[in-house]
Amino acid sequence: MQGKIVKGIAGFYYVHVVGAGVYECKAKGIFRKDKIKPLVGDLVTISVIDEEEKTGNVDAILPRKNALIRPAVANIDQALVIFAAKNPDVNYHLLNTFLVRMEYAGVPSIICFNKTDLISQDEKQLYINYFKGTGYQVIFTSTKTGEGMETFKEVLYGKTTTVAGPSGVGKSSLINLIAPDVQMETGEISEKIKRGRHTTRHSQLIHIEGDTYIFDTPGFSNLAVPEMEKEELENCFPEFSSCLGRCRFTGCAHVSEPDCAVKDALLEGAFSKERYEEYKMMYEEIKSRKKY
Repeated sequence: MQGKIVKGIAGFYYVHVVGAGVYECKAKGIFRKDKIKPLVGDLVTISVIDEEEKTGNVDAILPRKNALIRPAVANIDQALVIFAAKNPDVNYHLLNTFLVRMEYAGVPSIICFNKTDLISQDEKQLYINYFKGTGYQVIFTSTKTGEGMETFKEVLYGKTTTVAGPSGVGKSSLINLIAPDVQMETGEISEKIKRGRHTTRHSQLIHIEGDTYIFDTPGFSNLAVPEMEKEELENCFPEFSSCLGRCRFTGCAHVSEPDCAVKDALLEGAFSKERYEEYKMMYEEIKSRKKY
């Protein structure tokens, strides 16, 4: 039987099998021997011990598409980063740092601005202009007016999505709107956890429907640029991609060098100055970090 790990606590793994429910499983000793730790999001094969009690063993972990360290999760199709369009105001450095982290991990990102009932059409356009040339899909939602909710559902459908954003942006309200049965799903797991006396709060994958899952991460208020070489940062800004390899100097940092294709594209308006300034700031952060 094949399923997906939706939660892992104290050596127990809760495996959701579409159409059959959640099984409480232990991982076989071979994983410890091979120093492999099952992750939330892993696709696994399980053998059922007791169908009535919904218990079993994790027999094998299927090959991973990807794995993130923070949060520790595997097989993510995409990241949906949610910020409030207003109240609180957007922390662009935080947003850009998250996007860079996902690019570095090879996870595609979608940007969602919630609470759009608080802003005008002109303000919306400013958000769109900020991400010009990046290729990121930018969606606008409001849980009050229902704006953008169909698009919100569409981008999640059939995917395993890590949903992230700072506290107070309406993340939980958005998830509750599209997943009215989530309480039942999480309740099913909570009942097993209570029975097993594993009460620690852990992140989990929420099953929405079919093969649609959401990994709801705790709200973040600060993020560091990932540990990387400064030369790798250019690959984490998708708007630079068509310029790379076209600068006069090999190994151009796109900061102060002459005849730089990235700076030429900026002057031509291919992408926003604000994003370029973020690149320079992060480049200096990585550069100074490597000195110590």
